[in-house]
Amino acid sequence: MNNAALDHAAALIAQADALIVAAGAGMGVDSGLPDFRGNEGFWRAYPALGRAGLDFMSAASPRTFERDPRLAWGFYGHRLALYRRTVPHAGFGLLQQWGARTPRGLAVFTSNVDGQFQRAGFSDTPLHECHGSLHWLQCLRSCGQAPWPADGLTPDIDDTECRWLGDLPTCPGCGSLARPNVLMFGDADWAGDRYQAQAWRLSDWLGRVDRAVVLEIGAGTAVPSVRHFSQLVVAAHGGRIVRINLRESDVAPAFGVGLASGALHALTALQERLTA
Repeated sequence: MNNAALDHAAALIAQADALIVAAGAGMGVDSGLPDFRGNEGFWRAYPALGRAGLDFMSAASPRTFERDPRLAWGFYGHRLALYRRTVPHAGFGLLQQWGARTPRGLAVFTSNVDGQFQRAGFSDTPLHECHGSLHWLQCLRSCGQAPWPADGLTPDIDDTECRWLGDLPTCPGCGSLARPNVLMFGDADWAGDRYQAQAWRLSDWLGRVDRAVVLEIGAGTAVPSVRHFSQLVVAAHGGRIVRINLRESDVAPAFGVGLASGALHALTALQERLTA
C-alpha cells in the first residue's frame, strides 16, 4: 500500500456522490473473526471438524443438518454465539462518517452472515446480505414458514466436540428441524425472502446515484459474489472501485485502485487523508 494509491483512493471517495461498501470475510478479521481461509485455517478454528475430516464446504451444507444435526448446529451455534459477542472494529464507524457526508449516502453489499454491519449501527442503510444471515432461521423442510429471527435461540455447545447440547431448534410452523437462513453449499432449499427484499431496496438506491464508488473490502476470488457485484456496479452504473485486500488487491487502472492491506489499516490511512 503506497502513498500514491492511498491518495488516488481518497480522491475517488471525496468526489463520489454515493459510497457502496462491498464486504467479504476480510472485513471482520480486525474484529477478531476468522475468515476460514483454506482447510488449515478452518480446522484451527474447529479442530473437532478437522478430526472428522469435514472441510468448510461439507460443514456448511444442508446435508450435514440431515445427517448429523447436532454437529451442524454445533458449528453454526458456535458461530452465532461468536458473532453476538464480537464488537465491530473502528473501521465500521469510519465508513458511517464518510457516508454521512456523501450526497447520496451509503449502502452495503456483503457476503458475510455475521450481522456485524447491523451491530455497528447500519440500521437505516440499504443493506444486502447476499448469503443471508446467521441471525435468522428457516425450516429445513421448506414447509412455507417465512424466516424468523434467531433472537430467542441460546446456543449451548460442547466446544471440544463441536456439538449442540439440549433441544435442537425447530420450525414454529411445522415442528421440523430449523436451520440458519444462510445460503449454504449445494443449497436448493434456501428461503430467499429477506434476500429478495434487500436486493430490491439496494437496486432502487443504485438507480438514483451517478458517481458511485465501491469500497470493496476483504473480498477475494475464492467465493466471488462480492467481486461480481463490484464489477456490476462499474459496468451498469459507471462506478469506480477502491479494492482493499491483503492478497488480491489488483484493479485495472481504468476502473479504480487497489490497496494491499487489511481493512482497518487501510480505512484508518484513508481517514487521515480525507480529514487533512
